[in-house]
Amino acid sequence: MPPSEASDPFFEPYDRDQIAYGDQPSAALAAYLQQVPRSGKALDLGAGAGRDTVALAKAGYDVLAVDLSHRGLQRIEQRAKAAKTAGKVQTLAVDVREVLMPENTYDAIVATTVLDHIPLRDAVMLWDRMAKSLTETGILYVQVHTTEDPGSDQSPGRESDAPVSETAGAVINYFPPNQLALWAANPKSRLRILRYEECLEWDYTHGPEHLHGKAILLATRAGAHPPWYGHPAMFPRR
Repeated sequence: MPPSEASDPFFEPYDRDQIAYGDQPSAALAAYLQQVPRSGKALDLGAGAGRDTVALAKAGYDVLAVDLSHRGLQRIEQRAKAAKTAGKVQTLAVDVREVLMPENTYDAIVATTVLDHIPLRDAVMLWDRMAKSLTETGILYVQVHTTEDPGSDQSPGRESDAPVSETAGAVINYFPPNQLALWAANPKSRLRILRYEECLEWDYTHGPEHLHGKAILLATRAGAHPPWYGHPAMFPRR
């Protein structure tokens, strides 16, 4: 087994011709980027193979994509080149807990299934750093697996007989109901919630079909009021 594959548990999913997790950006994030043109600096934590990274770059951000998977970062570079956004994307192979996040630095921070891949204590500290690192008009997009997920060792997920994700072993911190929302609503976070939901979703983007329990958050800095019409946009101006 090549050293890169031996040290990278996501090597094989990201090495496939049909790259794991697909190439479509997270839906609520994509809706926001379509409605609210922005520029500046973006941070994609746990960027994987870059479906959100490339969307941020296409929207005008200069993006730092962070992941421990070297193969995932290679695929990001390939995708950015194909999308003609290579000049707007940098990659960094490092643990997300070691990323420098100075206060008031990033205009967008994305953390898609990251806070659930590290212990709760570390997730709390990372959340605090993420919130502080947003600019005054910054946006924060976060997804986590919840205790509804069939891979969870807690109720109700552990009672589910639905199929479990092939990568469920990487999730170690399942979020109970409302936990992510409570973090965002805490005055210390200085956030204004634009969208929050907890849901079940079937995943066909990698391995055999399986079910997920997810919490999904889109927030902006408190006091910021971007022209956001929801996802899907219900009543935008014509």
